[in-house]
Amino acid sequence: MAAKQPPPLMKKHSQTDLVSRLKTRKILGVGGEDDDGEVHRSKISQVLGNEIKFTIREPLGLRVWQFVSAVLFSGIAIMALAFPDQLYDAVFDGAQVTSKTPIRLYGGALLSISLIMWNALYTAEKVIIRWTLLTEACYFGVQFLVVTATLAETGLMSLGILLLLVSRLLFVVISIYYYYQVGRRPKKA
Repeated sequence: MAAKQPPPLMKKHSQTDLVSRLKTRKILGVGGEDDDGEVHRSKISQVLGNEIKFTIREPLGLRVWQFVSAVLFSGIAIMALAFPDQLYDAVFDGAQVTSKTPIRLYGGALLSISLIMWNALYTAEKVIIRWTLLTEACYFGVQFLVVTATLAETGLMSLGILLLLVSRLLFVVISIYYYYQVGRRPKKA
């Protein structure tokens, strides 16, 4: 028996080739823009959440600020847990501590937040970084309001308290600045 020859390959028209290629690319999601205006390489990168473009365009100083925040939160947390009297004395010059428990609870809460800050330092996902920056801004804002209200009640005023208030306002501004910088859409080239 003679071996059958396969049918000759038919050459496709270039027009249908382009249409089928476009349909294939559209189904795979290659090269298309998503709702945020970001171009993904494929559906796989969309599902996995790889934001390759973001790792290139981080705002200047973001990682330094995240590191400083994590160290700051950790340091104050450890001081509040281990030395509550000294922390209270440093903030409210010479005022007596009535109970160490609230200060230690404050230290525990700060330690929890600091763990989140340390983990955010090693991520490249915009959403996680933005949430940690928003957490910082809210924390510093609430701390500013609480210390201001305490000053109004007690009437105590010292250089340490003024430095604390000014630093908290500065930290709120820095955190909000990076929050908006991370959330900004990249410029179209």
